[in-house]
Amino acid sequence: MIVRDVVDAITSRCRTPHLAQTCDLLIAGDWQSEVTGIATTFMATVGVIKEAISKGANLIITHEPTYFTGWDRTDWLKDDPVYLEKLRLIQDNRVNIWRFHDHMHMTDPDLICVGLMSELGWEEYRDPIEKNCFLIPKTTVRDLSEFLKDRLQVRISRIVGTVDGSVERVGVLVGGSSLGLGREEMPMELMRKANLDVIVCGEILEWTLPAYVRDAFQLGMNKSLIILGHNRTEEVGMKYLPDWL
Repeated sequence: MIVRDVVDAITSRCRTPHLAQTCDLLIAGDWQSEVTGIATTFMATVGVIKEAISKGANLIITHEPTYFTGWDRTDWLKDDPVYLEKLRLIQDNRVNIWRFHDHMHMTDPDLICVGLMSELGWEEYRDPIEKNCFLIPKTTVRDLSEFLKDRLQVRISRIVGTVDGSVERVGVLVGGSSLGLGREEMPMELMRKANLDVIVCGEILEWTLPAYVRDAFQLGMNKSLIILGHNRTEEVGMKYLPDWL
């Protein structure tokens, strides 16, 4: 099987229309390369590339960019020593890197969210109406944070709001979706519309969702925010990708 066959098989299973503009591109390698093994990762770092090489996997499926910008532009990197050494590592070992981002998120349900939900064991708690919202057994923000840190192997989480408040209604905004996906007000609208006690998120912009939750808390409302980081909220989606494949 060649790289093109693998990618076509994956995208054909995604429940999303053809994307005319997408970052899901072959970042390195040759579409006609015979695949010897596949590695999935959140990001194709030098460490990940070396690990794939050591295991005989010449196709890396990465969720995020390889070359440090959202669209993997390399025009600004022509003389950059970090880029040149990374490129040499890839080319010398005939590694193929394909990005699987837009199709993953636009499939319904979002495949990254499916992986996170499976890792947390929250399938039965999913809200049937509000996407990415859950009704979990009553707990506290502090205990929920510790649970998430344990399941997702997070050393440190950040909390805005009350740490001892009760929690049942949870919203999860993975990666950068907590920035609003082009609509800064989206996370706050979700918290209000779904009457969420807490939002678990990846990234923050200090004057949007964190400011809203802080003001709600200071007004005596039971609202909190648990911030885990972009990587930690999305990496498990790539962990479960082999099962989906």
